Amino acid sequence: MAHRIGRYTTWFDRPPTVEAAAAVAGPKEGQGPLGNRFDRVFTDPRLGKKSWEQAESELQRQAFLFALQKGGLKPEEVDCLFAGDLLNQCVGSTEGLLPFGLPQAGIYGACSTMALGLLLAAVACDGGMARRAAAVTSSHFCASERQFRLPLEYGGQRPQTAQWTATAAGAVVLGQPGEGVQVTAALLGRVREGGVTDANNMGAAMAPAAADVIVRFFNDTGLRPEEVDLIATGDLGETGSKLLCRLTAEAGLPIADRHADCGLNLYHKELQDVHAGGSGCGCSAAVLCARLLPELAEGVIKRLLFVATGSLHSPTTVQQKTPIPGIAHAVYFTAP
Repeated sequence: MAHRIGRYTTWFDRPPTVEAAAAVAGPKEGQGPLGNRFDRVFTDPRLGKKSWEQAESELQRQAFLFALQKGGLKPEEVDCLFAGDLLNQCVGSTEGLLPFGLPQAGIYGACSTMALGLLLAAVACDGGMARRAAAVTSSHFCASERQFRLPLEYGGQRPQTAQWTATAAGAVVLGQPGEGVQVTAALLGRVREGGVTDANNMGAAMAPAAADVIVRFFNDTGLRPEEVDLIATGDLGETGSKLLCRLTAEAGLPIADRHADCGLNLYHKELQDVHAGGSGCGCSAAVLCARLLPELAEGVIKRLLFVATGSLHSPTTVQQKTPIPGIAHAVYFTAP
């Protein structure tokens, strides 16, 4: 069973194992550095559907189907789903995963949703609630722009601090302890805000929460950053990553030499005009499933601290100029 280390961190004595993971992506993401690692790249951003929202639901459905296929699993062999997205009432998840008929918890952590889903799935497996549990999440550039900013038809200009919401989805199936990549520890984030009111500067808004959860993890476990091969945040982009490294260094935990950001891994930043980098629930989920988990399985890295970050604003609070809160959850993976 799991036990608490320090004040905040949950450590799994019988760590849940990653049984399968899959990622699908849109055309822009397919042109990025991870293009050949996705299970499928869709050339049509609408995926043949009538709306952007339906297209996002199809992204989630396809990611979960690929995960099942890669794990040699039937849907009924997964006991529950933890799924979310950026849309109102998480309709991307509810409609996308509806055909499977599985018990499902809709979760919202903005762009931190994959880490939150993994944490909950691990707890469910460890506590006996599920033999297998899946974390699934997605985002879609066009659906998110309509949700949070302005419809694409408006043609609004984006400042250099803005990030590009990924059209992508990821799915991870966790099972009982066994051979493979394991979820060794997890840590819930705390809501933090640094006074940022600009929705086009989400990296700066989320960085304080990312620094907070990283510092708490290392303080609780007694580990040092140099004992972890990679600290992967998602999705701070260029602006937020610089701020994160400064904040952790000020706390006595320099991480710059082993930090990578999913928002800077998904695209060729200089070639694809994504400004400060990528964002969206699907960004960190896709990078985790397409790059990070395979690298763990192959032994390229042995210890990964995955810290997905979320900007907890709404169109209404942005218009009211309320400081944007951020959240970041941490999941600690170890190789076989």
